[in-house]
Amino acid sequence: MKLSALHPQCLPLVAVLLLGPTGSLIPFAAKAEIQGPVCRGTLLQLNLRESGESRTESFRFNLRLESEASSSAAALEQLSGRLARLRVALEPLVIGGLVIPAPNTYATGGSAQSKGYRASTSITGTVGRSNYDSLIERAGRLEGVRLQGMTSLPSAEGQDRLQDQLLERALQRGRRQAERTAVALNLRRVALLRIDQRSHSTARPSPMAVSAAERFRPEEAPLPKASLSLALDYCLN
Repeated sequence: MKLSALHPQCLPLVAVLLLGPTGSLIPFAAKAEIQGPVCRGTLLQLNLRESGESRTESFRFNLRLESEASSSAAALEQLSGRLARLRVALEPLVIGGLVIPAPNTYATGGSAQSKGYRASTSITGTVGRSNYDSLIERAGRLEGVRLQGMTSLPSAEGQDRLQDQLLERALQRGRRQAERTAVALNLRRVALLRIDQRSHSTARPSPMAVSAAERFRPEEAPLPKASLSLALDYCLN
């Protein structure tokens, strides 16, 4: 790559020089009609991505409750009884309330003689770190209950703090890359023209069995993860 070919005075108006997968250099004249701030030099466009993890504050759990009987009504009655016992066992541990949709029923078995009926529903809720192991153990002792996973959740403050850290890291990395590019082109000034930010938070589901003998530790669960995408425009001259 020749440095002389990078200078805006030597480039055609429609030429674009790529700097790897994350940036491009475009002469100002080619972008003047669609850019807001005026750049009387070389426009450097960067696309950056940062990611990180934050401390788990609570967990969202997902349970499946099932029952089976010779008739649909009997299956529903059995499911209702199991659900009542589940509420007694888990509600003292839950933050807020349980979310329980209406049940489903369906026939099982191939012939009329062996035909049965099954009823099922799901239960979701949130539990704090201190009740993480207790909820898993209690759910494991209840008949007809399957624990389908626990999802790590950050606190609102922890999530905001992580987003601030990711933004700071992305801006610092963008500035360093812009300054290195300016030095390579024998240019002296670097000015930030535009910031386009996209933030993403990712809950971390953790499927687990409820029959394990040892205690489950909240610090061993996957941490909540967040990412930030940043598009930066710099003017180099």
